[in-house]
Amino acid sequence: MTATTNITNHQVRLAQRPVGNPTRDNWSFTAEPVAEPPAGGVLVKTLSLSLDPAMRGWMNDAKSYIAPVAINEVMRAGGIGKVIASHNPKFAVGDLVSAALGVQEYAAFTEEEIKRSGMFRIDPRLGTIAQWLNVLGMPGMTGYFGLLDVGHPKPGDTVVVSGAAGAVGQTVGQLAKIKGCRVVGIAGGRAKCDWVVNELGFDACIDYKAGSVKAGLKEHCPKGVDVYFDNVGGEILDDVLARLARGARIVICGAISQYNNTTAVQGPKNYLSLLVNRASMQGMVVFDYTDRFPVAVAELAGYLKDGRMKSREDIVQGLETFPDALMKLFTGENFGKLVLQVAAD
Repeated sequence: MTATTNITNHQVRLAQRPVGNPTRDNWSFTAEPVAEPPAGGVLVKTLSLSLDPAMRGWMNDAKSYIAPVAINEVMRAGGIGKVIASHNPKFAVGDLVSAALGVQEYAAFTEEEIKRSGMFRIDPRLGTIAQWLNVLGMPGMTGYFGLLDVGHPKPGDTVVVSGAAGAVGQTVGQLAKIKGCRVVGIAGGRAKCDWVVNELGFDACIDYKAGSVKAGLKEHCPKGVDVYFDNVGGEILDDVLARLARGARIVICGAISQYNNTTAVQGPKNYLSLLVNRASMQGMVVFDYTDRFPVAVAELAGYLKDGRMKSREDIVQGLETFPDALMKLFTGENFGKLVLQVAAD
């Protein structure tokens, strides 16, 4: 048992709901003493947190697949931490665990909260802590189940993925290649596009910052798009809708281009292409697949080990950098999966 006496927990709480882009004014920084966990509970020291576009939606007071973060509540975030005190036989001091830790240095869990959060031990032999927040974590699970269960790719299909250099996109594209598909990415900037093609093995990548996405799709998808994995929404979704193949499947994972809108979300204008091409468009939420995560982790870890899959993480240091680090997601500054390192292993 690790004593908790004199340990202070620094936290980031939601002070007010943002209008448009989140700013530092939307957050409050608080500190409180760390208490010994209750019977059946554990205390976890946060090592690294996953920063995800979905966090922007959790800040809104609106109906969604998960309750919004309440005002003055510690900001929700998944992460990897180390158990430093335990009254639970399933977890020992020193275990590395994945859980909804929140944006804070320490997270205490009751026995019931452990069950609700789906806390589990991670195996550091399968990947680094950063990789457990990337290809072996929520982004990887999202890419895996979104592509395979909703996109249903077949060998020879043309798969297009937006946000190709991001956390979900990099897994989707590489997995599609492993499954025998032709893969075209969409990303912002020459460096990201070059990395996606030269390092991850995509067949092509369209730089939306440098030219017409519509023209790029015409060039690189001459027979149309069989599967589109959408992470951005907006105009790019419309451009892909105009290029669908017969029987295409569109996976709606996210719409990062719309998250900070102060006006109505831009919906698809070319939706009649779904009718003409007998295509389907389906949303997916990764939490629907939690019982199958171990299967996906085992498969993806195998690809990491044999070199068929690579991962890239953009690691930012320090809890105090959270407000600015989060904004990197919406300006496109991050290159790879965005991770906030809170403490050393």
